[in-house]
Amino acid sequence: MNKKLISLVKFLIFFSLGFLILYLLYNSQNEAYLEECKLKGIPDSECVLIDKIIADFKTIKIFWVFIVLALFTFSNYLRAIRWQTLLRVMGYESKTYNAFGTVMLGYFANLGFPRLGEIVRPATLSKYENIPLEKNIGTIVVERVVDVVCLLFCIFLAVVLGGEAMVDYIQNNSTISANQIFIFIGICMLGGITAILLYRNLLKKDSNNKIFLFIKEKIQGLVDGLMTILKVENKFLYILQTIGIWLCYFLMTYLFFFAYGPTEHLGPTAGLVAFVFGSLGIVFPSPGGMGSYHFLISQALILYGVNGFEAFTFANILFFAINIFCNIFLGLVSLIMLPILNK
Repeated sequence: MNKKLISLVKFLIFFSLGFLILYLLYNSQNEAYLEECKLKGIPDSECVLIDKIIADFKTIKIFWVFIVLALFTFSNYLRAIRWQTLLRVMGYESKTYNAFGTVMLGYFANLGFPRLGEIVRPATLSKYENIPLEKNIGTIVVERVVDVVCLLFCIFLAVVLGGEAMVDYIQNNSTISANQIFIFIGICMLGGITAILLYRNLLKKDSNNKIFLFIKEKIQGLVDGLMTILKVENKFLYILQTIGIWLCYFLMTYLFFFAYGPTEHLGPTAGLVAFVFGSLGIVFPSPGGMGSYHFLISQALILYGVNGFEAFTFANILFFAINIFCNIFLGLVSLIMLPILNK
């Protein structure tokens, strides 16, 4: 009886959490929709978000939606097995369903609070697989560095292939000068050199102080996690997995063009630019890229002649489809199933 009661309470907590996130997502989108209506002079009484969403979902081609959701799920599977590759370097084997489940929990947590998933994901896997947390965090840092490199490469491609429209947009909207970029890079390099020198100095010191030994052990574990990228045996496979992840991300945006009438005429270059803009929106510290994603991907579509309101609608449909049908659903499933699978 007690076990049944505990299971019921867990279910209610999970359901309430999912409902709360849906409620917050709806309220945020409703405010953005009302602002769009005001700009167009449409009365608030005629701007009911739920009616607009239902109408838009009725016009999209479901086949392409399922393709995009499958690509997103597959990209997270690739991310999970790539993570296992780094953990294996340190001698830790993890179950694939645990790695995949914690990846989805990370996305789910990000919807509630920006970057919370970067803590939830390694902490949850460490709990179920008995892997030191600091080493797990080290592999997450490596993953983020690799992601930044991939994003920068995609931005470069978008600038090259996007032509004058892309360059003009950057020049007209960028508030960061070249000098500021060089100063930022210099500060990062100086910080990195300082961290390396402090770390080496720490290793040379010898002390029996328990606090000192504890800190030294944790820092060493973090460094071990960071160094995994240099010790991967099959580097070609790791690169291939990384390319697969980012190719899925690009295809998600591009193929979704075919699901929505006003964007189905756009080509791969527009897809690349929209994908880059949307990625930058997600990087922005807001829950799941809320608001920033919609604004930037709308800006990208406007560059290619899509009406601003239709671009906003496209962003809404894609954002809701991925977050509701993948991040929230698979996140809740992982939240429920992981404790069951790891008795």
